[in-house]
Amino acid sequence: MGDVMLAMVLAFVSVTVLVWSAKHLGESLAKRYRETFTTSASTNLADMFLFIEPGQLFLLNVLTLVSVPFFGRLFFGSWVVGILLSVLLALLPRYLYRYLHQRRRRRFVHQLPDALNMIAASMQAGANVTNAIEFMADEMDAPIKQEFQLFLREQRLGVEFNTALDNVYKRIPESEFQLVVAGMQISRDVGGNLAEVLVRLSETLRKKIEMEGKITSLTSQGKMQGIVMTLLPVAIGFTLYHMEPVSMGRILTEPVGWAVIAVSSLLLFGGYMTIKKIITIDV
Repeated sequence: MGDVMLAMVLAFVSVTVLVWSAKHLGESLAKRYRETFTTSASTNLADMFLFIEPGQLFLLNVLTLVSVPFFGRLFFGSWVVGILLSVLLALLPRYLYRYLHQRRRRRFVHQLPDALNMIAASMQAGANVTNAIEFMADEMDAPIKQEFQLFLREQRLGVEFNTALDNVYKRIPESEFQLVVAGMQISRDVGGNLAEVLVRLSETLRKKIEMEGKITSLTSQGKMQGIVMTLLPVAIGFTLYHMEPVSMGRILTEPVGWAVIAVSSLLLFGGYMTIKKIITIDV
């Protein structure tokens, strides 16, 4: 009897310690995830001039992650699918920020030729560099408007021209803009006709962008093939599930089915990345 009581006491103590450890570990991980999420959101949104409260985004993210498994259980009859979708959604913000950054930077680059022509025309009409940039920033649309308005604010606060221009390049680290920064800084330091330099840079960038557009058009078929080949097995799986829910349901409820889903996902992802690598051409 004494041995049984001792075993029960030890089991109770072990369970208590395990629950206490899990509670504190969960709180620590939740706190770290919140700090990482809000810090990343604050930094990335500020770089894109999107002023959204990170705390609200975090609450929306938590509600989404908690509710998705229930929807997965409701629509697919499996908690595993819901948990996998929740994990994918947890990883989504990082790639979404990267996509938005890249899209914004490419739009900035596409605006550069017109912006440089406007600056050069203002300088040829008698304006200095700062006034020409200010006129361009007033007339152009975002994101180049936002970046150069911030550039002008930094100059008004006493930041040197080259330093303020380097700060813009840190936010828009594109090779095309690096040419512009180098050309403007060299012309300003060494001397020369800056308006003529900007006109030549504008022509060079316009030709480069035109060439990139042609390459994008030629490789668009390959991109579409990669997307179709990746999504086709998924679409077939959904179709078969609705046609034969009993037979196909086993793939969502049994460990062998989960393994098939995992291996198939890895193979599809690998195939898509291979096609993307082949059709990606750097100009």
